[in-house]
Amino acid sequence: MKKLALTLFVLVCVLAFSFGVHAAEDLSLSALTLTTNPDGSQEYSVTLQILIFMTALSFIPAAIIMMTSFTRIVVVMAILRQAFGLQQTPSNQVIIGLTLFLTLFIMTPVYNQVNETAIQPYLADQLTSVEAIDRGKIPLRAFMLEQTRIKDLDTLSAMAGIESVDKPTDLPMTVIIPAFIISELKTAFQIGFILFIPFLIIDLVVASILMAMGMMMLSPMIVSLPFKLMLFVLVDGWNLVIGTIARSYGMGS
Repeated sequence: MKKLALTLFVLVCVLAFSFGVHAAEDLSLSALTLTTNPDGSQEYSVTLQILIFMTALSFIPAAIIMMTSFTRIVVVMAILRQAFGLQQTPSNQVIIGLTLFLTLFIMTPVYNQVNETAIQPYLADQLTSVEAIDRGKIPLRAFMLEQTRIKDLDTLSAMAGIESVDKPTDLPMTVIIPAFIISELKTAFQIGFILFIPFLIIDLVVASILMAMGMMMLSPMIVSLPFKLMLFVLVDGWNLVIGTIARSYGMGS
């Protein structure tokens, strides 16, 4: 009798669990749908939109770093600090903060275009979420293509198996983004090289003078640091560096 009762209890539990699983599957499938509107446009369900939005939050830092001017600016700032011979001044927090606000300044025109063509029409129910995403990609893609070298696009296109396209805007974002990052790194190193040369000359002059005076135990970096700081201040270095970076994106031109 006990065995029969136990068997019936297990059977009921299994049936209840199976029913719950099927009900959950039916609920999730009905919530996560892509609906085709009468005009031919498509719209994600609200649950799916929330899921996509929450997932996108984890990619926002990577998007800010890799799809904007952030990479070029932060690399130039790091090279500039290395040219001074300083390890912690300006601190990483100062460099990242300055880079973020300068990125916001440079990317404001792009954001305004995205807001006008995609965000505001979507909030006004004039566009579906799919159409808003497609329109929002256009200004950002145009910005990246303006800063991307053709050689980098050709390299990534060949690696992706894309032989030819009518125009660069026809390339997928999976090709444009890495090509943009490579171009940004190359441009940042070019700017960093130009910034490094004056400080390197000061180091060489100071090292030669100290060697001629027989003061080989004194580090040339310690002696040259005040002269590099004085030179940077006299030529209004921060203004020149920030202005050069901004103008490299067409700001103020």
